[in-house]
Amino acid sequence: MPELPEVEVTRLGIEPYVVGRTVMSVTVREPRLRWPVPEVVRGLAGRVVRAVRRRGKYLLLDCVDGHLILHLGMSGSLRLVAAGTQPGKHDHFDLAIGEKILRLRDPRRFGAVLWTLLPPEQHPLIRHLGVEPLSRALDGRRLHALTRSSRVRIKPFLMDGHRIVGVGNIYASESLFLAGIDPRKAAGSLSVERSARLSAAIKRTLRTAIRAGGSSLRDFVGSDGAQGYFQRRAWVYDRAGKECRRCGGKIKRIVQGQRATYFCPKCQR
Repeated sequence: MPELPEVEVTRLGIEPYVVGRTVMSVTVREPRLRWPVPEVVRGLAGRVVRAVRRRGKYLLLDCVDGHLILHLGMSGSLRLVAAGTQPGKHDHFDLAIGEKILRLRDPRRFGAVLWTLLPPEQHPLIRHLGVEPLSRALDGRRLHALTRSSRVRIKPFLMDGHRIVGVGNIYASESLFLAGIDPRKAAGSLSVERSARLSAAIKRTLRTAIRAGGSSLRDFVGSDGAQGYFQRRAWVYDRAGKECRRCGGKIKRIVQGQRATYFCPKCQR
């Protein structure tokens, strides 16, 4: 599933081509996505895209009198293709802007194309999202405050989007390794010092992933069609039984909340 780095890579890729441009036409080939594509979306031609922002894993296209909300779902990608490029089987939505088409490809149809007249922060899908991990709002003290009295293990805690948004499975494992924290520890047991170390590790991991174009495990590609390569340089993710790049011990795999967790028992305490 595309997480925060993949969505931010997409945002950075499309921003120069859509901001300040006029929507020429809209094509909805398949309205049956996770939620039905509202009919109003078909009438967006003539509107100017004023900005492209991200909140969690949602892309927000500011069209002055409303916002187009896009979500990549579990297997989607948002690509810029030349006008006239023939759509493929899973290309469900096009936004034609100048000589480019912003095209949503979503094989599993768990993505979303929605419209809101309200500030997007008030939309039901967005208003309950947690802290943005790359913002100044997340530091050691804030993370420590969020974890107080929580008996949830720290790995699934980091993946709860109502607390911290966008830290997916890969990035939670990698962040905990960099911080030297065992993923089985209760979130509420972290000290202020360890919380500060972890918040810094989360930011470092996510920024590194963005620079690497995200992670392409299955379907994700950036707006230019390029795959991300963060997963190739992972410290622990998907490396069960292999040597730890830091201490030479064996990477271990466990399951937490039906998701695989990877860690080094020697480096992470």
